[in-house]
Amino acid sequence: MTLLRNIVLSLLISLLAGGTSYAAENVPPEKIRLGEAMYLEGILPSKEPMEAIVKGDIVVYGTVFSCTSCHMRSGLGSYEGQVITPPTNGTTLFRPYYGGPSLSDAELAKIPKLYRQPIRRPAYTDATLARALGSGIDPSGRELNSVMPRYLLNDADMALLIAYLKQLSATYSPGVSDTTIRFATVITDAVTSANRDALVKPLESYITMHNNQASSYVSRARTGGIGAEIMDLAYRKITLDVWELKGPSETWRAQLDKLYHDKPVFALLGGITDNEWLPIHRFCEDNRVPCIFPITDLPVISDNDWYTLYFSKGLYQEGEAAARFLSGRKPSTETLNVVQVVAPSRRSAELARGFEETWAELGRPSSTVQTLRSNEAITVGYLEELHKKYPMAIVLLWTDKLSLQTSEMVGTDADFQEFFISSGLLGEKFRDLPAKLRPTTYITYPYRLPQDEMVYKNLAVIWLNSRRITADNQRIATRTFSLISLVVESLMHMKRNFYRDYFLDVISMLRDVSTSPDYVRLSFGPGQHYTSKGCYIVQLSQDSKPQLIAKSDWVIH
Repeated sequence: MTLLRNIVLSLLISLLAGGTSYAAENVPPEKIRLGEAMYLEGILPSKEPMEAIVKGDIVVYGTVFSCTSCHMRSGLGSYEGQVITPPTNGTTLFRPYYGGPSLSDAELAKIPKLYRQPIRRPAYTDATLARALGSGIDPSGRELNSVMPRYLLNDADMALLIAYLKQLSATYSPGVSDTTIRFATVITDAVTSANRDALVKPLESYITMHNNQASSYVSRARTGGIGAEIMDLAYRKITLDVWELKGPSETWRAQLDKLYHDKPVFALLGGITDNEWLPIHRFCEDNRVPCIFPITDLPVISDNDWYTLYFSKGLYQEGEAAARFLSGRKPSTETLNVVQVVAPSRRSAELARGFEETWAELGRPSSTVQTLRSNEAITVGYLEELHKKYPMAIVLLWTDKLSLQTSEMVGTDADFQEFFISSGLLGEKFRDLPAKLRPTTYITYPYRLPQDEMVYKNLAVIWLNSRRITADNQRIATRTFSLISLVVESLMHMKRNFYRDYFLDVISMLRDVSTSPDYVRLSFGPGQHYTSKGCYIVQLSQDSKPQLIAKSDWVIH
């Protein structure tokens, strides 16, 4: 009986977590912004770092020990091993705490008396919260853990921080109603219909499945039983809008602003473009809209932005991988003459940037850059001339226009130097490399090796086939499957805490995934927004149907 009581109580409490809006008083946006800087960055309005005491006498600075370090960006707390950090958001602090998630009087009244727990602390007030932040004493007089910083703040700065905490994750984010969570996905008009379907059809199938399950569960819950009404409140149906952007990329922002104004969404799921993602990325940052796993080779490379989670750094990462592979193979004391042959395109330029910035970080001298003319192809003759000009160089061919016919290779006497090419630029065309060049040509390859792929693709393929989804571009469909798996797990952990920052916090606390159909590992963590951090360097075998031979480990940076 005790076990049953605990199971029922645990279920009811978990379903009640968060969910009810807390109406914080009106505070000027500028004051909220100053309080946010204190919470997120540990920076005072004076631009000086916050100071605090931990463990009784150790002085720490907010810039290296910010509130988000433990309580997360959403304020809903975190867990690491056996350490649980409690929530500090508006709906939690200013309600009594009953040994589980904080509950309003109305929610508590819905729990039978048999299952109620005694109060552990009363609701905070401004005065008791200031005492807890400054002295480490909660409203019941209990001393907080000594690792909780005791902040050395004057009254004005303390008021700013408290005002920010009052509104932190206190009302549902836009795109959420009592019955529905609205998502969108972004498709640009240059994307082929086949690639569009490879993304949209799996998403729509997942949403149909989710909504059918939710309706079935709600119907059962409403037939009665302990907490049926409360359990019903924890479920939301999902809708998906397809935002189709047309025309030049400089017009996308205005289109996104209008779409969002007409129908605000909680987050963007996936999305796909053949162009760079920057306009969509900036829209998400400015409106604080999460964007999860868009399919793009040109993500935004940033250490500071928050709201977009990418599979990888795209083409930049391939250039980065080439730099680290070369540097790791050749001692730092060895002088390397590196020539980058770069096509006049945004995609080629991103490869070159990834290589050059990483090469510089590794203390290597700048490479020589040769820019191709528009539509100029790399031919055998071009390589022979390049060899004469740079006989001892390692050459990075960042172009999708290779014209190396096997017949042209016969009888050539040039001692070709070492080359690097990109599978991200060439697609499957890299497999056409003539046998004579294979021993001296390295290829950046950001996915699982083909010989390992099928073991991990089976689950995704079975899921797609069971829904009669066929995709010309299976790589898009399997990455969308990974996105769906992530969203399913994240929404489950969110319970009723429908806050955008918490959505991203939950994702950051997920376990690493080593079963992705496309990537060897997807790694998560606070502030990590490129989950696949590896890239193989491979060569082609001499077979008539060449195999990929790994020349590096997966994680090389």
